[in-house]
Amino acid sequence: MYKWLLAAIIILPIVELWGILQVGDWIGGWTTFFIILIMGLAGAYLARAEGRKVWVEAQQQMQAGQIPGITMLDGICVLAGGLMLLMPGFLSDIVGITLLFPLTRPFYRQLMLQWIEKRMKNGDFRIGRF
Repeated sequence: MYKWLLAAIIILPIVELWGILQVGDWIGGWTTFFIILIMGLAGAYLARAEGRKVWVEAQQQMQAGQIPGITMLDGICVLAGGLMLLMPGFLSDIVGITLLFPLTRPFYRQLMLQWIEKRMKNGDFRIGRF
């Protein structure tokens, strides 16, 4: 898993930079800069709004005596989506928007559930370092 993380840390910024340069050549540098700036601001606003919705839903579920498992996964998606929209680049913006958008969020939630279930079946799921 650490190899994949290291590869992502090295490859993703290169892909993002290449995309920014390509779009800059296509529509101009200042236009590209303003698009990236607007996407960052819109991402911060959207993440805040969606985060509040998820927070309120989790509180309501806990007050009703329910465990907010799915809502917590939604919260992770909102957090990741907001962070991705704050990063400069078009690929991260596309993924960030899909993480924040309520209609596409269940796809990511299902991926997380499958990953957690697989780790639990293998006995690899740990909380903290023991």
